[in-house]
Amino acid sequence: MAAGDEHAAGEVLRGLARHLNCLNEENKATRKRALEQIKRETVDKGLSSSVLQDIFSALLKPLLKCLSDPMERCRETAISVIKEFIRCVPKPEESLPYLMPCLAQRLGEKEILEPAEELRLSAVEMLTLTVEVCGKHLAPYLNEMINILQRTIIDPFPDVKRESCKCTVKFAQCVPEHFHMQAESLVKPLMQTIAHQHSRVRVSVIEATGAVIQHGTGKNVDDVLSHLAQRLFDDSPQVRKAVTVVVGDWLLHMRDRYSYFHKLVPLLLSNINDEVPEIRLLAADLWRQVGAQWERENEDDIKDKMDFLLTPPAFYPPGVERPGLGCRELVIRNLGRLVPAITHDITDWLVPTRVRTSQLLSVLLLHAEDHSTQHMQPLLATLYRACTDTEQDVVSNCLASAKLLGTFVPPAVFLKLLLDHVTTPYSSSHPWAPLMVLAAMLGGCYKPLLQPHLEQIANTLGQPDVCQEYQQVMYLEQLLACVDVLLCKCESDCGSVSLQLLQVLVTVQSLSTETSLSEKALESLQSLCKVQSLDSVMQLYKQHMGQLLDWLSASVNTWSSYSPQRLQLHIIVTQSGPVIGEFVSQLMLLLRSCLNPDKDPEMRMSTFTMLAKLLLDSANTLDSQGQFCDESERFLCDILLPNLVWHAGRTAAAVRTSALSCLFALLHGGAITPGQLIHLEEKLSPQVLSAIEEDSQMGRLLACRSVSTIIRLIGTSLQPESLNKIYPELLKRLDDSSEEVRGVALQTLGLWLSSLTEGYNPELYTAHLQLLFQQILLHLDDPEASVQEQVLEILKKGSSVHPLLLKKEVEAVRDKHRSPLYCDQLLEHISSLS
Repeated sequence: MAAGDEHAAGEVLRGLARHLNCLNEENKATRKRALEQIKRETVDKGLSSSVLQDIFSALLKPLLKCLSDPMERCRETAISVIKEFIRCVPKPEESLPYLMPCLAQRLGEKEILEPAEELRLSAVEMLTLTVEVCGKHLAPYLNEMINILQRTIIDPFPDVKRESCKCTVKFAQCVPEHFHMQAESLVKPLMQTIAHQHSRVRVSVIEATGAVIQHGTGKNVDDVLSHLAQRLFDDSPQVRKAVTVVVGDWLLHMRDRYSYFHKLVPLLLSNINDEVPEIRLLAADLWRQVGAQWERENEDDIKDKMDFLLTPPAFYPPGVERPGLGCRELVIRNLGRLVPAITHDITDWLVPTRVRTSQLLSVLLLHAEDHSTQHMQPLLATLYRACTDTEQDVVSNCLASAKLLGTFVPPAVFLKLLLDHVTTPYSSSHPWAPLMVLAAMLGGCYKPLLQPHLEQIANTLGQPDVCQEYQQVMYLEQLLACVDVLLCKCESDCGSVSLQLLQVLVTVQSLSTETSLSEKALESLQSLCKVQSLDSVMQLYKQHMGQLLDWLSASVNTWSSYSPQRLQLHIIVTQSGPVIGEFVSQLMLLLRSCLNPDKDPEMRMSTFTMLAKLLLDSANTLDSQGQFCDESERFLCDILLPNLVWHAGRTAAAVRTSALSCLFALLHGGAITPGQLIHLEEKLSPQVLSAIEEDSQMGRLLACRSVSTIIRLIGTSLQPESLNKIYPELLKRLDDSSEEVRGVALQTLGLWLSSLTEGYNPELYTAHLQLLFQQILLHLDDPEASVQEQVLEILKKGSSVHPLLLKKEVEAVRDKHRSPLYCDQLLEHISSLS
C-alpha cells in the first residue's frame, strides 16, 4: 500500500474510533447511529479500494460482532456495510477467515440464529457476493459453505431458498475440484424443496440440482431423476424448460453421462412433445446437439453407418424429419432398457404420466426404426394395455406408435406374433386390443410389403373364433377397422380375399346392436364392391352366394338361438335380394336342417319370421328366378307342416304361430301354385284347421287367414267332403274373443259359400247347410252393427245355394230376433231370387 493510502486509512480509522467504541454501548439507538456513521465515513465516502481494504481489515471483527446485535436495524446495517466492503476491496478473500465462521454460526446451525427473513436473505446475498468475488479462495471453507447451504435451501422464506440455489450454482462452478467431495450433502435438501408451491423456487432448485450433479461424483443421479421426471408434468412452462435445460446439459457435459444415457434420454425426449412451442424447439435442439456430440465421440464405431446408412428407408413416414444418426444410435443402444420402463409407466395411475409415456414411446420408435423388431413381444404387450386406457390421448398416441411399428417392422415378423394374439386374446376383458393394434400396424405398412400376407390376414379375421366369438361393440368396430384398412391399402388385390372379407362384414352386421356400426359395415361392403369394380352389393353376393351357403351349412347341425350363424343367414338372404332366388335348392337344404322340429325353438321362430318377410315379396327374393315353385311342395311338406304339429307348452305354440305366419306368406305371396295346393290339400288342411283352435290370438288369426287364402285359391276345386270339414271350424271362431279373428272367420265363410260349385249338391248336403245357416243366423242379432251387416251379406250369398232351406230357417227365428229388420231384408232378397 502506498504511504499516502496508508495515511488516509489511518486518518479515517482515527475518526471512527469513537464510533467503534459506541458499538459496545447498551443503548440501541447509539449502536445504530454508530453503524450508520461508520457507513457514511467509509463505503459511502468514495474512498479508494486500497484505503478501503485497510479500513475493512480493521473494522471486520466489530462489524461481524454486530451481526449478533439484538436490534434488527443494527444487524441490517452491519450486513449492508460488510457487503459493500466485499464488493469494493481488492482482496476480499482476506476477510474469509473471520467472515465464513461467523456466517456459518448465523446460518449453518441446526437452529438458524437469524430470526428476520429479510436479513437472512441479505446474509445469503452477501454469501453469494462472496462466492462471486473470492472464487477459488473459498475452497478451504467447503464445509462451512455446505452447512450454510444445507440449511438455507430449506429455509421457510422462498426468496432465501432461491438465493441459496443461486449461491449453490456459483459455488459449484468456482471450486469444482473440491465441490464434488461434499456435493452429495445438498441433494436431500434440494429434493425436499423441488416441489415448492412457488414456480420460481422450483426453477431455482432445478438449476441448482443441475449444478450439484454436474460437479458432483455422479452417484446421486438416481436420487434426483424421479423428482425431475415429476417436474416434466409441472403446470409452469418455466419449470419444464428448466428441466429440459438441465437434462440437456447433463447429456452434453456430465462426466459419467454414458452410464446414465438410458435414464436421461427419456427425460429430454419427453419434452419434444411439450405443449409449449419454445420448450419443444429447445428440447429438439438439445437432442440434436447430444446426438451430434455422441456421433463425434464414437466416430470409429459407427463409421460404416455414417458412410452407408444416411439415406432414409424406402418406406419412411411422409412429412416426418428423420433424426440424426447419433440420436438414432443412442435410442437403439438403450432401447432394451427403456422398453420395460415404458411398459411400467404406461399403466401409471396418473393420467399425465400415461399420456407423456405414450408420447415418448412414439418418439422412441421413430428413432429405433427397424431395430424395434427385437423388442416386438414386450412392445405389443405394452400397446395392448395402452389401447384399453380410458384416456383417449393415450390410445391415440399408442395407435400412432403401432403405425410406426407397422412401417418399420417387416409384416412377416409382426404378423407371426400379432395374428396369434388375435386368435387367442391376451385379456378376456379387452379381447379387441390386438385387433386395434393390428389395424394400426396395417395402416402403417406399405402395400408392396403387405400384399403377400393378405390371404393370411383375411383368413385369420374370418375364423369363427375371431369374428364370431365376441359381440362387444368395440370388438366389432376394430374387426371392421381391420377390413377397412385392408381395402384402403390393398384395393384391387382384395379381390383374392373377397369371400373372407365379405364373411367378416356379414358377421359384424349380424352381431351388431348399434345402427351406426351396421351402417359402417354397409359402407365397407360398398368399398369391397368398388375395389372389384362391381356395380352393387347384389353382384358381390352373386359372386359368393354358393360359398356363403356352404359356409353356413358346415355348422348348421350345431345351431342354436345363440348361434351367430342364424343372424348371418338373415343378413345374407335379406341383403342379397333377387340373388338368393338363384340358389333356392341350396338354401332349402340348409333350411330343412335348421328348421327341423328337434332344433332350438327360438332359432326356428326367428328363421320362420325371416322367411315370412321374404315370401311376402317372393317375386323379388326367393322366387326371383322362378325356381322356388319347384321347391315349394318340399318346403311345405318337409319344413312347414312338421312345425305345425301340436305340442304342449307356450314355446311350442309360439313356434307354430311363426310357422303359420310363414305359411300365410307362402300362400299370400304367390310362391305356390293352385295346382300344387290341390295336390297337397289333404296334408295341409288338417294342420291348418287344427291351428284355428290355437290358444294364441295371433295363431288363430293367421290360421283363419290361411284358410281364407286356400279357399280363394282352390276353393272351387275342392271336393265337397273337404269343404264340409272347413266350415265347422270357422263357425267356432264366430264366438272368438278377438273381433279381428271373428271378422276374418266371417269373411272366410263368405268365401266358402262363394266357392260352392255345381259339384256341391245342396239336397245331398242339406244337413251341413242347415247347420251353417242356423249358426250364422244367431249372429244376425250381434251387438255390433258392422257384424250384423257382414252376416247379412254372407246369408245373401248363401241364398243362392239353397234358398228354400234358408227361407225356412229365417222364418223359424224371425220372431226371436230383437230386431227382425235384417230377417225381413233377407226374406225379401230370397223372394226376389225366386
